[in-house]
Amino acid sequence: MSGGGEPQLVVLAPARAAVVRGRVAPDALREFFDTSFAALAEQLRAQGARPVAAAHALYRDLAADAWDLEVGFAVDRPVRAAGGVGPGSLPGGRAVTCVHTGGYDGLGASWERLRGWVGERGLTAAPEFWEVYLTEPGPDVDPALLRTQLVQPVAG
Repeated sequence: MSGGGEPQLVVLAPARAAVVRGRVAPDALREFFDTSFAALAEQLRAQGARPVAAAHALYRDLAADAWDLEVGFAVDRPVRAAGGVGPGSLPGGRAVTCVHTGGYDGLGASWERLRGWVGERGLTAAPEFWEVYLTEPGPDVDPALLRTQLVQPVAG
């Protein structure tokens, strides 16, 4: 976890979210994120909902050909389904979390280290996990400065 220190075991409260769901080929993720965040911005504005946390991506299944995920924001009020955006949630409970500092291409290695930490402590990783994008990406942002929180719910 480049620049992020040791993982920590925490207890998270569940969070209401506005999300865009999809099953996306790994090489189409960037386009999915870009179009999803544009739709989210439009619907949050139209429905008067406000983000209460940084953007996230919740991953359910990472098959080789397509990933089942949802991207969105924890929000201050429920949203209705419109314009490709719908209601969602982030689960509460025990989780291991750490911060990855650096480009997105290094996230895989940080996830492997986090999951190794989980296994070394006899914890069982839940199938779903998510990332919180603490630094908003953009064309002028140095990838080395990006900060992404990794969240792995656990049992045990």
